[in-house]
Formats: sequence, C-alpha cells, structure tokens
Amino acid sequence: MSWAGGIIVFVLAWWISFFAVLPIGVKGQWEDASTIPGTEEAAPKNPMLLKKVLWASAGSAVVTALAALIIPRVLAL
Repeated sequence: MSWAGGIIVFVLAWWISFFAVLPIGVKGQWEDASTIPGTEEAAPKNPMLLKKVLWASAGSAVVTALAALIIPRVLAL
C-alpha cells in the first residue's frame, strides 16, 4: 500500500471509529438534574473528547496496520 493509500485508510478508519466511540460513557445534563441555565438538557455533561480521540487513533492505527498487511496479499492473487 502506498503512503497516500495508507493515509486515506487511516483517515477513514479514524472517523468511523471516532463516531463509534463518541456516545460511550456520555451522560446528559438531564440525567442528574444539573442543567445549566441556557443550555440544552440533552447536552453532554462531560464528553471526554480527548480520551475518545486517543481511542479512535489507536483503533484506526490497528485497522491501517491490518489493511497494510492484507491488501498487498490480496492484490498479489
């Protein structure tokens, strides 16, 4: 796989994994009645975005590594 192909696979895998981990562990303000005046009740109280970015990066690195191993073997057939 070329560098451009690897970057494309990484970016696509990153966004897919980011959207997959985004709702994990999020609690809305309405769940514990701590709604801040002027905000939406369903807004997340603590979205933990940095942790989710790191998880998405790790997951997409694994997917990209697997793709780099599998794609050349499939194309050689």
